[in-house]
Amino acid sequence: MSSLRDKRSSRTEATESGPAEVVVGTLVAVGEDGAPVVEFPGNPAGAAVRAMATARYTDAAPGSAVALMFVEGDRARPLAIGVIAEPTDGVSAATPEERLTFTAAREIVLQCGRASIVLTRAGKVLVRGAYVATVVGDAADHRRLGADQLTAVAAQ
Repeated sequence: MSSLRDKRSSRTEATESGPAEVVVGTLVAVGEDGAPVVEFPGNPAGAAVRAMATARYTDAAPGSAVALMFVEGDRARPLAIGVIAEPTDGVSAATPEERLTFTAAREIVLQCGRASIVLTRAGKVLVRGAYVATVVGDAADHRRLGADQLTAVAAQ
């Protein structure tokens, strides 16, 4: 009977301690087996340590922020639960492929300053800019399209 009472009290104590703490650390390196090597505030080792992980980190970049928890609350046993995504202003391709395809249901807009290219689902290609040039062959062989020429082309 006392063992049952002990089990109940240990469960109660565990739930009363509150939720487990998540610590943000830094991915220092990735082992050959994909295991992360991390540094974090309050690290008792004082240097980067190998962490257990919920996934392989082979594609994660060193220096990335990682969310860490600790097995049984022991800071000497970190568990990497994920890479923290950094907000971006748009899509970035760190390693460009031979072809990069963007797909959207209504339209795709490429914009830089006052210039833009819009592709619509109806098949229209809209090019806007203060200076629009077509380039044929070498960069030296190009012609500038003025507003009157663009208006004439759009009317066709």
